[in-house]
Amino acid sequence: MEAKQPKMMTIREIAATGILPEHALRLMLKAGRLPALFVGRKALVNFDKLCEQLAALGTGDFGEGGCEDEGMRRMR
Repeated sequence: MEAKQPKMMTIREIAATGILPEHALRLMLKAGRLPALFVGRKALVNFDKLCEQLAALGTGDFGEGGCEDEGMRRMR
């Protein structure tokens, strides 16, 4: 059975999806509340885990199509 690869995105890419503003994402990153991996000075955020965290907070309204659909539509 193959493991699913995480969808890693930069802060700016996630902000472009419209889920959260870039400033809010950067504050979350600084507070250690984002599932991120640093490559040099650039933070790569696990988009799937972020969506799960937001859903757990009860902010399940991510616009049209939900968190994952919105992010993928903008990435194409």
